[in-house]
Amino acid sequence: MLDDLVQFILLFAAMTVLAVLMGKWLARVFTRERHSAPERWSYALLGIDPGERMSWLRYSMALLLSNAAMMLLGYLLLRVQALLPFDALQRASQTPDQAFNTAASFVTNTNWQSYSGESSLSNFSQMAVVTFLMMISAATGVAACAGFIRGLSRRNTADIGNYWVDFTRVLYRVLLPLSLLMALVYVWQGMPQTLTSEAVVTTLEGAKQHIVMGPVASLESIKHIGTNGGGFFGMNAAHPYENPTPLTNTLHMLCMLLIPSALTYTFGSMLLRRRQGWAFFAAFAVMFVVCVGLIYGAERGGNPHFASFGVDQQPSALQAGGNMEGKELRFGIGQTSMFVGVTTAATTGSVDAMHDSLMPIGGMIPIAEMMLNNVFGGDGVGFINLITFAILTVFLVGMMIGRTPEFLGKKIEAREMKLVMIAVLAHPLSILAFTAFAALWPGTPASLANLGPHGFSEVLYAYTSGTANNGSAFAGLNANTPFFNTTIGLAMLFGRYFTLLPMLAVAGSLAMKRSVPEGAGTLPTATPLFTGLLVFVVVLVGGLTFFPALALGPIVEHLVLTSGQLF
Repeated sequence: MLDDLVQFILLFAAMTVLAVLMGKWLARVFTRERHSAPERWSYALLGIDPGERMSWLRYSMALLLSNAAMMLLGYLLLRVQALLPFDALQRASQTPDQAFNTAASFVTNTNWQSYSGESSLSNFSQMAVVTFLMMISAATGVAACAGFIRGLSRRNTADIGNYWVDFTRVLYRVLLPLSLLMALVYVWQGMPQTLTSEAVVTTLEGAKQHIVMGPVASLESIKHIGTNGGGFFGMNAAHPYENPTPLTNTLHMLCMLLIPSALTYTFGSMLLRRRQGWAFFAAFAVMFVVCVGLIYGAERGGNPHFASFGVDQQPSALQAGGNMEGKELRFGIGQTSMFVGVTTAATTGSVDAMHDSLMPIGGMIPIAEMMLNNVFGGDGVGFINLITFAILTVFLVGMMIGRTPEFLGKKIEAREMKLVMIAVLAHPLSILAFTAFAALWPGTPASLANLGPHGFSEVLYAYTSGTANNGSAFAGLNANTPFFNTTIGLAMLFGRYFTLLPMLAVAGSLAMKRSVPEGAGTLPTATPLFTGLLVFVVVLVGGLTFFPALALGPIVEHLVLTSGQLF
């Protein structure tokens, strides 16, 4: 246990240091006036005016329409995959519903996969569709956050920047260099990076074995830096080609947390409010540490009924204690629990263990992280989600003391609160409505590996993962059906854009307002008190919204486990 604790502390310390370094770099990327040569060439090629100042509506439309065009391109390529090059294995094209699901998944930074990567996608599709959309979706989220922060920092102006400039800079100055660097490290650690589709080897018994290969390292780098999560192989980061060593396992986690944590420092730098940035980082950190601790406690404790079977769960046993089902023995309970917490906190979806085999409480926490959608979150959108609840917090406190709420020197009025509530309510509406629909759908039981509360948890996890743009799964649900492909695809789109676009409108509205001086009744938002209030509001709203659904799934499963019933 001590070794696990040391690992947790070291990883958290490394994340904090990297957050500062990356935060400084992102602030420079978002604020420098000069454009590099590749950026200028891109503007000229696409006919973009980098000097254009965009309102929130123009910024949002550029984001939305470009994403729609790229999703359509990805869909078309998947539909004609059988006609495209670089596939000696001649894999078939995806069906219309699966291609829709896949294209929607990768353009929204979800990376939910209702297919097994090595058996469904060619090397060309892995590069031209999957890796391409991973870059695009991550750049979109970070660019949106740049416009959002810029809107909060400005006063008496209608513009929040230029979407194309933000998007291009994030792509050229952040994602591509980092991905190249990490891909080289991953190749050094043993990940394949080749256009060869397979390697044929002779086993010790003399049989021929076909091992699927491809450009794995390049996909893995943007997969984690971009909080994407889609795997080259069906086993994702549990596959030795995607995660060959304990070092790559640790680097995966640091990459997932890199940009979401750094944006808090970037925010403080751009607004000249460093304490405010650290207050938001602390809010993220508190929720994250508690979630990881709960997962680790549940998995280390394991199934209490093992004792009746004569199974020794103490650390001295050969099996290092706890629930080892579905986990990689190289990483054990500690690193696996941390990975589960990180991948759902950062809404990445990469997995090095099967979440379906987690203990009921261990499985509930990842669902809860995605339901809250405020524990670091994905690149760009996670920070925007936290600001959503920060505005809600100052509004609630303002109403309690009878004063017009203020946030960062701007009055929060009816227009901003209506937009905030659209973003707050869109997330649970998508999760709960689609889950209820699926629970009533006649074909759902045939897709479940388990009935009862665990089967309900599998369905709830799927729509929570899709709406939160996470992409991981309990894996006991066969989601490759027209119904699930379509509804989960719609949940991804709804969860991405109906929470993001209203908050860009909030940023545009606040940018046009003048600053007001702080008074005796102004709530300081860069204090431990506000950090505590913010975490309380996030947990309270999430608890009141989602507790009934959790009670039908993992909570009741945990309760009946104590009486001896297993699922």
